[in-house]
Amino acid sequence: MDTEWNLAEAKNRFSELFNLVLTKGPQHIHRRQDKVVVISAKEYEKLKGKQVKFKDFLLKGPSLAGVDLQRDNSGPRNIDL
Repeated sequence: MDTEWNLAEAKNRFSELFNLVLTKGPQHIHRRQDKVVVISAKEYEKLKGKQVKFKDFLLKGPSLAGVDLQRDNSGPRNIDL
């Protein structure tokens, strides 16, 4: 089966489209000039990659040893208005 579907055909044969996504891979659906690709959840998870929580990223991220984190205590800039 071809991987190209028009929208009306995809709606009418959705069960077949669904099975092809799982067995043959991504399927392309088009309507006029718009196009989408239907992929399996397994393929989507591979493309998305592992999501790391921000807290875990900070705790397990690169070491900040040797980085100067002191705040600059100099006064405000003079601005002519």
